Amino acid sequence: MPFLGQDWRSPGWRWVKTEDGWKRCETFSHALEDGNNQLNDISHTVIITGDEENEEVYNTEDCEFAAKKRKKDHFRNNTDSQCFYREKWIYVHKESTKERHGYCTLGEAFNRLDFSSAIQDIRRFNYVVKLLQLIAKSQLTSLSGAAQKNYFNILDKIVQKVLEDQYNPRLIKDLLQDLSSTLCILIRGVGKSVLVGNINIWICRLETILLWQQQLKNLQMNKQVNNGLTLSDLPLHMLNNILYRFSDGWDIITLGQVTPTLYMLSEDRQLWKKLCQYHFAEKQFCRHLIPSEKGHIDWKLMYFALQKYYPIKEQYGDTLHFCRHCSILFWKDTGHPCTASDPNTCLMPVSPQHFIDLFKF
Repeated sequence: MPFLGQDWRSPGWRWVKTEDGWKRCETFSHALEDGNNQLNDISHTVIITGDEENEEVYNTEDCEFAAKKRKKDHFRNNTDSQCFYREKWIYVHKESTKERHGYCTLGEAFNRLDFSSAIQDIRRFNYVVKLLQLIAKSQLTSLSGAAQKNYFNILDKIVQKVLEDQYNPRLIKDLLQDLSSTLCILIRGVGKSVLVGNINIWICRLETILLWQQQLKNLQMNKQVNNGLTLSDLPLHMLNNILYRFSDGWDIITLGQVTPTLYMLSEDRQLWKKLCQYHFAEKQFCRHLIPSEKGHIDWKLMYFALQKYYPIKEQYGDTLHFCRHCSILFWKDTGHPCTASDPNTCLMPVSPQHFIDLFKF
C-alpha cells in the first residue's frame, strides 16, 4: 500500500522517541539545545567512581545509555513543552478504519488541544475551567497517566493565575471543591482499581488541592488606587445597564456588595425576572412559583430554586469548534485543514458538556 501524505523521513524534521512512539518535534530553545549538547558530551567522557583501590571505569556504551536516559527524563519532566504537536487540532474518530487504527480518547484530545495557552486568553478561561470541572466530576478515571499530568499542570497554572490576577476566584473554588470531593470518593474505592496510577500520587495531589483551597481562602483583593473615574461615579441608568448584561446571578450579588447604590439596583425584581426568563422556559418557572410576603413573585429566590432543577444557559467568549465535514476538533483562531468548499457552514461550537460527550463510547 503506498504511503499517503508527507514522508516522515523528510529532511528538516526532528523526531523524538516517547512512550507513545515517535513524535515530530519543533525547534527547541537555545537553552534546551545547550542542555542536549551537554548531555551528548557526557557520552564521550570517562566516569570514575570509588576509591583509588577500587576504581570502576564505565565504557562509552554505558555513558551513552546514561545520557539517553537523562534526555528521556528531561522531556518527561518538561511540563511546559507541548512541542510534539505542532497542529492544535485533533481528528475525532470512535472506531477503526482502513486509514486509521484505533480510536480517539478524551486524554489524547486533552493533550493535543492547547489548553495551556487557552487559559491565558480571557475569552477562553471560563470555558477551560468549566471543562476541567466536568472532567473532575465524571471523567477523571478515564484519563491516562500523561493526560492526568497535563490536567494537574493546567490546573496549577489556573490557580497561580487566579492568585496573581485575582480573576474570578469563585469559579476556581467551585472546581477545586468538586475535584477534592471526587478524589476523596475515588481514593476510598482504590481496592476496585478505579484510579490510574499509584495511590500515593493521588494522595499527594489531594494534599496539593487542599493547599490550593487554603491559598484561595486567604486571598485578599488588592485595593486599586485610582484618582480617576470609578464605578460609583457612573449615572444610575448606566449602572443598571451593566447589571442587566450579567448572565450569572452570583455576579449580580457580588457587584451589589460594592456600594449601597449597587445593592439597591441588584435587588430590582425586574432584573431577576429577566434573568429567569433568559435561562428558563416559562413552563419551568411556572411550576416553581415562589410568592413573597407582599404577594408578588420573588424572582431572585426563583432563580436559585430553578438552578437546582434545570441547567442554566452557558455563555463563553470563545469555545472549541467541531467541523462536521472533517470530524476535527479545534480552536477557531488556529484553524484546521478543511477540504469543504465552504468551511464556515460546517463549523459547530462545542460546549464543555458536548466535548465530554464526543469521547463517550
